[in-house]
Amino acid sequence: MPHHPVDVHVGSRVRLRRTLLGISQEKLGRELGLTFQQIQKYEKGANRIGSSRLYEISQILDAPPAFFFDDMPQENASSFSTLQEEETAFEHQHLSKRETLELVRAYYKIPDEDVRKRVFDLIKAVGGQNIDLDDL
Repeated sequence: MPHHPVDVHVGSRVRLRRTLLGISQEKLGRELGLTFQQIQKYEKGANRIGSSRLYEISQILDAPPAFFFDDMPQENASSFSTLQEEETAFEHQHLSKRETLELVRAYYKIPDEDVRKRVFDLIKAVGGQNIDLDDL
């Protein structure tokens, strides 16, 4: 039986947030009283995450429950499948790199929220255009 696209998306967002925070599947499982295999099933969308469990996960991963539904396509399941494959490829290629995780951790260590926002805006600006760093 194919996995429901919403379950796959929510699971991928759990994996994304967990990874960005540097939390292992084992640690998340311990916090929830589950095995890491159960966390794997959630993250793959093989098992549906109930609302109370999603709330617990959101508390542990310090993200509002809506985070897990962000960027969810509104199209039908076939276009969702293509988008999911692209998202998974992007995550595998970029988000699992040590450099990315270190960047995210360093970003969240900036105590001043305004400074963090300006750093974020700078990164988006530099990433969106070809800028000669010697000009900065």
